[in-house]
Amino acid sequence: MQPFIYDQLPVRVLFGSGMVERIGAEAERLGIARALVLTTPGQRPLGLRVAGALGARAAGCFAGAVMHVPIAAAQAARAEALRLAADGLVAAGGGSTIGLAKAIALESGLPILALPTTYSGSEMTPIVGITEEGRKRTERHVRVLPRCVIYDPVLTLGLPAAVSGPSGMNALAHCFEALYAEAANPVTSLMAEEGIRALAAALPVVIAQPDDLAARGDAFYGAWLAGLTLSAVGMALHHKLCHVLGGRFDLPHAETHAILLPHVAAYNRRAAPSAMARAARALGAADAAAGLYALVQGLGGKVALRDIGMPEGGLDEAADLACLDPYYNPRPIERGAIRRLLQDAFEGGPPADGARIGG
Repeated sequence: MQPFIYDQLPVRVLFGSGMVERIGAEAERLGIARALVLTTPGQRPLGLRVAGALGARAAGCFAGAVMHVPIAAAQAARAEALRLAADGLVAAGGGSTIGLAKAIALESGLPILALPTTYSGSEMTPIVGITEEGRKRTERHVRVLPRCVIYDPVLTLGLPAAVSGPSGMNALAHCFEALYAEAANPVTSLMAEEGIRALAAALPVVIAQPDDLAARGDAFYGAWLAGLTLSAVGMALHHKLCHVLGGRFDLPHAETHAILLPHVAAYNRRAAPSAMARAARALGAADAAAGLYALVQGLGGKVALRDIGMPEGGLDEAADLACLDPYYNPRPIERGAIRRLLQDAFEGGPPADGARIGG
């Protein structure tokens, strides 16, 4: 066996329907006396309910989380936490809300208690991303890792199908890249393959039967595994492209993941055959790239970048940016091939074979 290093990060996880009722006890266990509850503007009612459940431990509710965590939103939230003398953060929402909590914790070190309502997996990672001047920059620091995560499937019942599918594909992308990441190891590969299997099985049921709590719990299980793998390994080409398109062109994060992933799988197909075989097995498909594309289609999701606001005139710039400070990837980053990958994703057809993208 190849030598490897695996860092197991300290996160307490509560999993199951009704677990949200324990939020007060968990805040007390963390020593939080004045919690700032964070949400997006649209989820403010949820934030107020959470604040009510916290009772005297709630310092206030800040409903200013937005996609990609712009620096202005981060600064406003940091100022509100300081104004209210908050000694802890409760993030009730998806990746945008949890990302905002991380942006506050990055400077303040305040503990985070996360109540995820989507399947992004961000709640299990020590990775924070902030967008400034059209570029999304990420960094890794243990102080932004939530101390406690409560996975309650009931919190996802209001999540529309148009959000559930891409959100789950976002999590699946973490598992997929973990199979060939620079720090991949036997532990993360087991979790990644199981995460792909769980998400691929659960998401179609979540879309077809929105009130199926068991399927929503299984999707949360996959998202938890996705976050665990991402917390332990690095990121590769897929995440680089998503960060470029999100930061520069403000594309919706989860849908960008869903659209790009089959094409990145095709790009890396020959360079990571073992990883592709494991992913295909978890998907129940003969080919990983084709299986991912079929899954996105089956979820009713968009398959073309042009359908989520990407300007065709920006593809050249995106290819250039993807080649600047590239993340590790099993196949070398080739500008011409990246440009063809982006064109394929823009048009929305099935992922190319190896010949089409030069490998």
